[in-house]
Amino acid sequence: MIESTLFKDIEIVTPNGIHQGDLLIKEGKIAAIEPVINETAEEVIQETGLTILPGVIDPHVHFRDPGATHKEDLESGSKAAASGGVTSFFDMPNTNPATISVEAMQAKKDYASTTSLVNYNFFIGATADNLRELQDVENVPGIKIYVGSSTGSLLVDQDEILDQIFRDTSKLIAVHSEDEAMIQEKMKEFEETTNVLDHEKIRSAEGALKCTQFLCELALKHKHRLHICHLTTKQEVEYLKSLGKQPFISTEVTPQHLLTYSPDIFERWGTKAQINPPIRSRDHQEALFKGLKEGVIACIGSDHAPHLASEKAKPFGQAPSGMPGVETSLPVFLNLVDQGYFSLQDCVRLMSFMPAQLFKVKNKGQLTVGYDADCVVIDRKGKHQIDQSSLVTKAKWSVFEGLTLTGKPIATFVNGQCVYREGSFFTDVKGTEIRIETY
Repeated sequence: MIESTLFKDIEIVTPNGIHQGDLLIKEGKIAAIEPVINETAEEVIQETGLTILPGVIDPHVHFRDPGATHKEDLESGSKAAASGGVTSFFDMPNTNPATISVEAMQAKKDYASTTSLVNYNFFIGATADNLRELQDVENVPGIKIYVGSSTGSLLVDQDEILDQIFRDTSKLIAVHSEDEAMIQEKMKEFEETTNVLDHEKIRSAEGALKCTQFLCELALKHKHRLHICHLTTKQEVEYLKSLGKQPFISTEVTPQHLLTYSPDIFERWGTKAQINPPIRSRDHQEALFKGLKEGVIACIGSDHAPHLASEKAKPFGQAPSGMPGVETSLPVFLNLVDQGYFSLQDCVRLMSFMPAQLFKVKNKGQLTVGYDADCVVIDRKGKHQIDQSSLVTKAKWSVFEGLTLTGKPIATFVNGQCVYREGSFFTDVKGTEIRIETY
């Protein structure tokens, strides 16, 4: 364990702007940020041309543990996260068995404490009959409700049960927002199809909008905190914009929905590009991009949902939905910064600060004295290509393969300890459970 680290003459992205100077870490906390720090430290890092950011908080990953660890597990997923500058993650409950009880939650946290390189916490999944568990579970980022069916068996689409969960719980509710009845109706219509382009028709924009409107109405009715996962449609962007700024409703977008569109992505990647909700046409992609720029969409979540390439190679109707992304989300966004679409401060706000604010994460999400020393050192001008050999996830593929990006994570520090540097992992220390303030 290294008790102190001093970064000398490095570009530092703080809440007050970007500064060239020194940053001191002591006992897992940021101890000082000054133009010059004349203090000794156990480790001194001084390399020209580097930038230090707060570590990314990814609010939406599926590390497949337990139940499908051939696709990913907490150790491999946390390594992939660390390699991409992600220092904290929230894992989803649709594992096997599902995380739907206090006991299952505790077991998951206990296991993560011995395996995860980065900081962790877990959503509890809602069912039609586990209201007491949702009320009793402690220190979680929220309750996850699959209002539209996706990978796994969790589904709650009855209006009265949804109303009850919004009425009788106090935790943030995160939703997979698609209208299940409309999905089932369309599945009958396209029962014989083998064309992956029909995925968007089965899981329609109209179904997403209908569900999002209903859930927002519940949130406003009960004054209950709602987070809409992986937004995909221009109609939802327009609807959320019409609600104006208010404290109860937020949403996220994934890099894949932000940067790719149908049919182009399917012409290149086929069923590898099949995800829920779907990647849609270019007008939707452009609306998501605009919504993120305007602040209608509050943050980035990777929805890292890995499957092996052999599983994704199956024909449409048999191939599972989902794609990996936890290790590529920051590099892809840094490339947008280099291209001038966003500023470096935007990157920090969307990937670190806002996730911490939205989910009430204590002492993370910004480089501020007294905060946890979760940070990533990047080379803003470093060029690199995403390819199979560089990917850490067990899935070993990405729809961003072949892209040459500018902006590269170099080293990742979790609670003041270096867990990753230039392809090497340091597994003698582990991440800790993320503390969530109560609503």
